[in-house]
Amino acid sequence: MLDMKFVRENPELVKENIKKKFQDEKLVMVDEVIDLDQKKRQAQQEADDLRSQRNKISKQIGALMGQGKKEEAEEVKKQVAAFAERLTELEGLEKEYDEELLKRMMVIPNIIDPSVPIGKDDSENVEVTKYGEPVVPEFEIPYHTEIMERFDGIDLDAAGRVAGNGFYYLMGDIARLHSAVISYARDFMIDRGFTYCVPPFMIRSNVVTGVMSFAEMDAMMYKIEGEDLFLIGTSEHSMIGKFIDTITPEAELPKTLTSYSPCFRKEKGAHGIEERGVYRIHQFEKQEMIVVCKPEESPMWFDKLWQNTVDLFRSMDIPVRTLECCSGDLADLKVKSFDVEAWSPRQKKYFEVGSCSNLGDAQARRLKIRVKDEEGKKYFAHTLNNTVVAPPRMLIAFLENHLQEDGSVTIPEVLRPYMGGKEVLVPKK
Repeated sequence: MLDMKFVRENPELVKENIKKKFQDEKLVMVDEVIDLDQKKRQAQQEADDLRSQRNKISKQIGALMGQGKKEEAEEVKKQVAAFAERLTELEGLEKEYDEELLKRMMVIPNIIDPSVPIGKDDSENVEVTKYGEPVVPEFEIPYHTEIMERFDGIDLDAAGRVAGNGFYYLMGDIARLHSAVISYARDFMIDRGFTYCVPPFMIRSNVVTGVMSFAEMDAMMYKIEGEDLFLIGTSEHSMIGKFIDTITPEAELPKTLTSYSPCFRKEKGAHGIEERGVYRIHQFEKQEMIVVCKPEESPMWFDKLWQNTVDLFRSMDIPVRTLECCSGDLADLKVKSFDVEAWSPRQKKYFEVGSCSNLGDAQARRLKIRVKDEEGKKYFAHTLNNTVVAPPRMLIAFLENHLQEDGSVTIPEVLRPYMGGKEVLVPKK
């Protein structure tokens, strides 16, 4: 959410930003919030003036009564009563203006970084850098669920009977590989100085609206019936929520945390054939990283965060690339975002395995995450998040890049301690 003072002083800049995000239907909101803000401030000023006048003449009532001037005192009382009636009206107007103002401010997009490429959707995202050499083997690589089935490692039919589409049972070596990757990612981030955390897997509605836009919320979140609780779509939600309504001494920044959680997503909308199996599902597990920092440090942390994911995948011999999200592909709260994509030898293309975002002070402003400097001045922090690794999607990249012609799967050295020392997985079928 933008600062109202910024919108008031820079309406054309805010409108230009909306155009860059191809959300022209929101242009009218800029003038609407400026008008509502003016009406609200006028109501506040009138209310303040009335309170001041009421206080002054209220003091006269006792003096007049003491002088025996009851009729004059009664007239003053009527004036005070009229002031009180008008104040009640003004307070109602202030509340009404506040609610309408907030409703619009919550959907006006954040100001994107000047370096963000302009484009309508993800088809116009821009490749930044490739890491590792993509390889297409001479033998045919089966679909990822077929690879897993050769190890008796997945049961989608049973999951469908138990929970419906979009769920899975992982078993045996595949389930162990899934857990190994999560454990390795946890230790990888701890070694890079991040504090490990297991957060709540449910959050209240005020946290949900603090960390994402209404459109994202509707498309992603599962609501707990009868309670003010939602299942998290990613641990970023509860990790950023950890700092709600807090004031952190500047000397304690940055806060660098890495968290494990299951994630639950509606995944509304139709998806292509490549999203069969375990690519796009309602439940998965993830290792995440978040940073709360000073505004001037957020660009530096953004580069560090996506590099962590690149380094993790390269340590497991998986080629990746970074892709910068264009303006039209950025969620409303984001200032800048990179996707990390892993190479798929079967598809002969890259696919998304992680997303790194700088949200500026948008989440901090909504959640009142503030910082106090040495002089006692308070300001809003900047927040960032990034996927460390999200199996089982990551397993697709792992299995395809480490599959051998005989059907076995090699285990890179960094994962072997988490796999009981195994160097290779041998199929059962």
